[in-house]
Amino acid sequence: MRFNLSLSQNKPFDVVGMGLNSVDFIGIVPEFPTGNSKMKLLRFSRQGGGQVATALVALSRWGIKTRYIGKIGGDEFGTFSLNSIRDEGVDISSVRVEPHATTQLAMIIVDARSGDRTILWERDEKLMYRKDELRKEEVCSGKILHLDGHDIQAAIQCARWAKEEGIPTVLDIDKVESLTLELIKEIDFVVSSARFPKLITGISDEEKALRELQKVTNGFLCATLGEKGAIALANGEILYVEGFKVKAVDTTGAGDVFHGGFIYGLLQNWDLKDILRFANAAAALKCREIGGRKGIPSLTEIQHFLRS
Repeated sequence: MRFNLSLSQNKPFDVVGMGLNSVDFIGIVPEFPTGNSKMKLLRFSRQGGGQVATALVALSRWGIKTRYIGKIGGDEFGTFSLNSIRDEGVDISSVRVEPHATTQLAMIIVDARSGDRTILWERDEKLMYRKDELRKEEVCSGKILHLDGHDIQAAIQCARWAKEEGIPTVLDIDKVESLTLELIKEIDFVVSSARFPKLITGISDEEKALRELQKVTNGFLCATLGEKGAIALANGEILYVEGFKVKAVDTTGAGDVFHGGFIYGLLQNWDLKDILRFANAAAALKCREIGGRKGIPSLTEIQHFLRS
């Protein structure tokens, strides 16, 4: 199936994203450490991160015109985070600086044996949008709007504006809070983490959880499943698209890159199965490198990988 989206051709950007940016400190260790121990790092990297910001970086590398909307603190980490986005060609003219806030940080411990990661993060409440800070003309300046659910009241406002303007919305969601269902009801494409359908429905079976969630939204539903690929519910039918196995160095950011790949496929009006295969491939190839952004593959790499 194809979605055949009616995308406005009069927008200055292809994709606008509102959500998280972060500074990620990533350390690869021989094995996950036990309590009260010391361990030498095998590798260390500092990179820009954040769900929406990383997806936009991937899209920008693939030739898509993008704008990022978010907040940074007035500290050196904010400067680093902002530069990491701007240097990738993403428009940052809508970013707000909170002078007395601390930029979001994450410490990521990666197990070298599997590439699996554990994330420790901190987010200053002052980075949440206050009433009237968002501008509709900026939020609705793209053909597609990409959101996450962390600043949930801001996300709901953005989604409603997009609906008023007929702009398709994509949501990257992995946690449940009081307004999560209200947000989901406003979204056209919900692409969640593997654990989210179970968290919000209480149903462990993947297919049954998606069908239960479909009762509260008319939107398309999909969940990423790591190396197993992705599961989607479209037009009442369940679709599994297998993932790709690679030698994983670090899985950080794989989901963010998957979302970038999904949005890229929407813009190309590909068949759903092709969209999910492309997103799976992009996410898998990213895992060959440390951090969420260093390993983002080029279009040529993804296309060659899929052909081979």
